[in-house]
Amino acid sequence: MDIQRPPRPNRRPYVYAGMVASLVAATVGFGHLRPAAPTVERATLWTDTVKRGPMLREVRGTGTLVPEQMRWISAVTAGRIERILVRAGTPVDENAELLELSNPDVQLEALDADRQLTLAQAEQASLESALQNGVLSQEGV
Repeated sequence: MDIQRPPRPNRRPYVYAGMVASLVAATVGFGHLRPAAPTVERATLWTDTVKRGPMLREVRGTGTLVPEQMRWISAVTAGRIERILVRAGTPVDENAELLELSNPDVQLEALDADRQLTLAQAEQASLESALQNGVLSQEGV
């Protein structure tokens, strides 16, 4: 004769509920963690002892330097840039020449002034020779 065994209790719902509860607990626990500190390679660090004194800081970056306020200086006469003596990024001092400028109108005026000067000098030389001739003719009389 067979002995009837009692049916096995169904434990699956409890297992599923335990898995869901542990998943929820892990999600909430990971959500409350603070972010980890960033890591840096040791080769990129400079280690030294603390010293007292002025701290110099050099910062380099890529890009272009743009002024906050741009000021245009207008000139009375027109001109053009003949040569650029100092390029961008080159260190300069207070007496450094940056550009060589020229103005064709001013150059023409200078040539005209030189021509007038040589004409005036030639006229002066002819007047001096005429006066010298006049003096000699007066002495001859």
